[in-house]
Amino acid sequence: MYYSPTIVQMAGFQSNQLALLLSLIVAAMNAAGTVLGIYLIDHFGRRKLALSSLSGVIVSLLILSGAFFVQSSGSTSVFYGWLAVIGLALYIGFFAPGMGPVPWTVNSEIYPEAYRGICGGMSATVNWISNLIVAQTFLSVAESVGTGATFLIIAVVAVIAFVFVILFLPETKGLTFEEVERIWKERAWGSSGSNTQSLLEQGDES
Repeated sequence: MYYSPTIVQMAGFQSNQLALLLSLIVAAMNAAGTVLGIYLIDHFGRRKLALSSLSGVIVSLLILSGAFFVQSSGSTSVFYGWLAVIGLALYIGFFAPGMGPVPWTVNSEIYPEAYRGICGGMSATVNWISNLIVAQTFLSVAESVGTGATFLIIAVVAVIAFVFVILFLPETKGLTFEEVERIWKERAWGSSGSNTQSLLEQGDES
C-alpha cells in the first residue's frame, strides 16, 4: 500500500495521473476487503481465513514477481505491465479481508488474561517496527536485486507464514478466553488431552 503508485510506475505506467488512479482503485479494494473481513472472520473462522488469504497472497506475489522478471528481461509488451497491476490488485484483494484483520483478532484472544495488555502492546510494536523496516528498505532492495526478486522474497516470507499458521495457530472461533488459554497451557506442557482436542474440533466446526 505504501508504494502502490510507485509499483504501478515500475510496471511501466509513467503517467502520474494513471498511476494515481490505479493506486486509488487498489486503495478502494483494500477498504472494501477490510469491511468484508469483518463479516468473514466470524463466519469463516480465523485459521481458515488466514490460510485462504495467505494462499491468495502467495499466488499474487508470484504473479507480480513473474511480471517484473519478464519486464526486466527486456520485454516491452504492455501486457506484463497490466499483469503486474492485476497482481497488485489481487494481493490487496486477498490480504485485506484475511491477513489484515485476522492477526489483530487472534492477537486479542490468545494471551493469558494477566498478560493480555502487555503482549498486545508488544505485538503492535513489532508490527509497526516491521512496517517501518519494509517501508524503508523496499525501494533499496528493489533497486539492488530487482523488483521481481523483491516480490519473490516477500512470497517466501508469505509461505513461511502459511506454514506457521498450519503448525501453530489453533482455531479460536467460538471459544472463550479461558478455553483458548487452556489449549496453550496444555501445548506448553507438551500434553494434548481429549479436552484440548475437543476444543480444537469445536473451534474448527463452529
